[in-house]
Amino acid sequence: MELLKQGEFWVLIAFVIAVAILAWKAAPILTGLLDQRALKIKSEIDEAERLRADAERALAEYQRKQREALKEAEAIIAHGRVEAERSAAAAEREIAASLERRRRMAEEKIALEEAKALAEVRNATVEVAMAALRRTLAAELDPRRRAGLLDEAIAALPQTLP
Repeated sequence: MELLKQGEFWVLIAFVIAVAILAWKAAPILTGLLDQRALKIKSEIDEAERLRADAERALAEYQRKQREALKEAEAIIAHGRVEAERSAAAAEREIAASLERRRRMAEEKIALEEAKALAEVRNATVEVAMAALRRTLAAELDPRRRAGLLDEAIAALPQTLP
C-alpha cells in the first residue's frame, strides 16, 4: 500500500477524475458541435446534389433547344431553297413571256413596215402609171376625145367612190 502514500499516484487519480469530469461535461458539447458540423456538411451535400440536378436539367434543356434550333435552321434552309427554285422558275417564265411578246411585237412591226413599203410601192406605181397615161393621152388624143373621156370619168366618180 505504499502506492497510496506517493504523491504522483494521487496526481494521477486527480488527473483521471478531472479528465473524466471534463469528458462527461464536454462530451455532449463536442457531440453537439460534431452533429451540427455533420448536419452542415449534409446540407451542403444536398445543396450540391440539387445544383447538379438543376445543372443537368439545364444542360438537357439547352441541348433540346439546340436540336430544335438546328431543325428549324434546316427547315428555313429547305424553305429558302424551295423559294429560290420557285422564284427562278417564275423568272424563267417571265423571261420567256417577255421574249415571246418582243418577238410578236417585232413580227407585227415587220408586217406593218412591209405593208407600208407595199403601199408606197403601189402609190409609186400608180403615180408612174398615171404619169405615163397622161403623157400617152396628151400625145395621142385630140382635144374633143379628151373632153369626152374627162366627162365620162366625172360621171363615173359617184359610182366608184364609196
